[in-house]
Amino acid sequence: MFDFKYQPETYFKNDSTSVLLVRLRYPESTWGEQISLYAHFLEGKIQFEVVDFYGNEYMLYPSSTWEPLSFEDVIYLIEGMQLNQDAVEGNIELVLDGIPQAESDVYPELSKYFAEKRKNYGLD
Repeated sequence: MFDFKYQPETYFKNDSTSVLLVRLRYPESTWGEQISLYAHFLEGKIQFEVVDFYGNEYMLYPSSTWEPLSFEDVIYLIEGMQLNQDAVEGNIELVLDGIPQAESDVYPELSKYFAEKRKNYGLD
């Protein structure tokens, strides 16, 4: 059973102000997309940023927070991630097709959570 209330004490270690939170892969995507979710400590808040190979703009909810997210909240953040429709070109919205495979040092159960979800949908 997953601990959905798990919340790391901090994202940042050794005076760092940026950290890779989650690496996502979308095997069902047209391009087999890999997306990275970062946390940055700016002006007293944690700001979230999504980066992909193509430089697309993503919208996150929430886009910032005062404290690290719970395991449940990081799942909602990932599942609610959207491409900024004002900057979409061609069929780039197909990047987020399917259920992602996830890796995270900060949220160790995230990989297993999405693996089980993929299995329940017959994707693995």
